[in-house]
Amino acid sequence: MYPPVDPIIVEFGPIVLRWYGLLMVSAILIGSTIASRYVARKGQDPDDFWDMLLWVMIPGFIGARLYYVFIQSPRTDAGIGYYLSNPGEILRVWGGGIHIFGAFIFGSIALWVFTRLRQLPTLIFLDAIGLATPLAQAIGRWGNFINQELYGPPTNAPFGLRIDPSHRIDPYRDLVLYPESTRFHALFLYESVWNAIGFILIFGLSRQFEKELKSGDIILMYLIWYPLGRFFIEFLRTDSWFFPGTPFNVVHILSAIAILLSATILYLRHGRKSRSVL
Repeated sequence: MYPPVDPIIVEFGPIVLRWYGLLMVSAILIGSTIASRYVARKGQDPDDFWDMLLWVMIPGFIGARLYYVFIQSPRTDAGIGYYLSNPGEILRVWGGGIHIFGAFIFGSIALWVFTRLRQLPTLIFLDAIGLATPLAQAIGRWGNFINQELYGPPTNAPFGLRIDPSHRIDPYRDLVLYPESTRFHALFLYESVWNAIGFILIFGLSRQFEKELKSGDIILMYLIWYPLGRFFIEFLRTDSWFFPGTPFNVVHILSAIAILLSATILYLRHGRKSRSVL
């Protein structure tokens, strides 16, 4: 699998259209359309979802960027010190460098605030997000392909990814040990496929068991499916900071918490001894 596609689609003076941004915008619009239709199916005004979008997107992008800068970047050239010395670079999200877990945290808080202020059913809107997000992620991950990021260690697999030396991190810049012909695990592809499967699965379950599912079940399914795949993919990351002497990082901990907590709540809601309070 060969990258490079020029990351810039077209330039008009200071105006630059990049593939990364186009894919992100496309992912957001497609995902939001699916989510708004789900909200309508549940008897809510889809316009409320579109109003909520800015409330969630702006804090979500801020959270995604801050997570990358302060937790993910220590493994890259642009570490925390670089960003503290060049604070303007923190805002430069179009070049890549955002993290979904930061978006989850900040975006969820914003969604809760919005639905409380508008007196809307929070769980229905969370379910809409949980339904649409896997497909949006599957699309958006191809921006990592364009930017030659989110790759793993060397591999001989036929779908290995070629990474230009200028986009590599140590020790893979050593062209004696890792010549330009070296191929790397295409982690963006693994996650994109995992998310696409998750969307098909969750969408199918949401339709087949629509009467049995309770509000909040879809977001719980998403919080089991996505972190499960991400937990294992993280072992192949080359750009993450790992706890010294271990193969684990912060994402492993957050993923494990999300999986265990969500699975427990889902079981209590539908298990034989479930109680109406859930």
